[in-house]
Amino acid sequence: MSEKKRIGILGSTGSIGCNALDLIAHHPEKFSLEYITAGKNCDLLIAQALTHRPKHVVIQDETQFQKLKEALAPYDIKVHAGNEMIVAITSHEVDLTVAAIVGVAGLRPMINALKYSQAVAIANKEPLVAAGDLVMACAKKYNAKILPIDSEHNAIFQVFEEHNRASIARLVLTASGGPFRVWTKDHIQNATREDALNHPNWKMGPKITIDSATLVNKALELIEAHYLFQMPHDKIDVVIHPQSIIHSLVEYEDGSYLAQMGAADMRTPLAYALAWPQRMQTSGQRLDLLRMPTLSFEDVDHEKFPSLNLARECLKAGQGACITFNAANEVAVDAFLKGKITFPMISHLIEKALQNQNLMQVSDLDAILEYDKTVRTQVQTYIM
Repeated sequence: MSEKKRIGILGSTGSIGCNALDLIAHHPEKFSLEYITAGKNCDLLIAQALTHRPKHVVIQDETQFQKLKEALAPYDIKVHAGNEMIVAITSHEVDLTVAAIVGVAGLRPMINALKYSQAVAIANKEPLVAAGDLVMACAKKYNAKILPIDSEHNAIFQVFEEHNRASIARLVLTASGGPFRVWTKDHIQNATREDALNHPNWKMGPKITIDSATLVNKALELIEAHYLFQMPHDKIDVVIHPQSIIHSLVEYEDGSYLAQMGAADMRTPLAYALAWPQRMQTSGQRLDLLRMPTLSFEDVDHEKFPSLNLARECLKAGQGACITFNAANEVAVDAFLKGKITFPMISHLIEKALQNQNLMQVSDLDAILEYDKTVRTQVQTYIM
């Protein structure tokens, strides 16, 4: 039997982390769990630690350290707390790090993980959006493989023929259209928090679900695809595919489309990333071809969903614009979820930030994080 693959999970209590642990639990012969981390959900982190018995557990919220330590004291599990420990834990050498910390907060630990992991499976778009050049340069420097977990990028990764790169006509990202696909622009003006969180196909965390409702999710994916696959933005398109069966496609110059299909279950791309370069049995849903609905495609209504055109403009403007786009969106989504702004204000705040921010070109990690912080502070003043 081959040696077990050592796994670290950044953000184990989110939907991606929970699904990754589910897959690992179904294949104990394949994986050993080196560490798991969480932000504030101490109760779930304790439950995960007791079930999966990682070597290390880290909670970002230091006020919950004692609770975590006492709960795990009888077991051979090392317990840590704080932002610095979340970064430090990634210095443990593993075969694969699952990077699933929501938002730009996941950037520093992910960059460090690239130094000590054979591969990093990226679930959160924001680090690549905010620091795409830096992330790709680090991966190259430390010879770490980047494996996308996002269903769309994972789909492209599976059918992207690197040896035929010159023959690729375009990448096609598919989008469900979210909860407001058939709503009018006027109707969307009055969308509530509950409306926006009611995704038709996927069960996800609140932030990414709101991003799906605004199609900012797809805009971030467009920027991410540009960096991941080193493709110009004008060779990356987005189409609405309401059924979420085809997760993305690659079109080749001979007219062939290669597509990856699967159930709307994140355990499919996660299984691919965990087992890569092999494949393994999924514990998730499977696609039943005989019960599959008719597949349909629609163009994006850019008047209702302006974020995609904004993303293209950001790629033209450079990294500072991409940081601004992402930071403004994170602040706006948080404000919407807390009831401080209306749904249409999310896009308005992003546009305002891009218009008012000095779009500097930044490249090193500290400068990127400082610039991100500056944008967030500025956007907060628009809300107050």
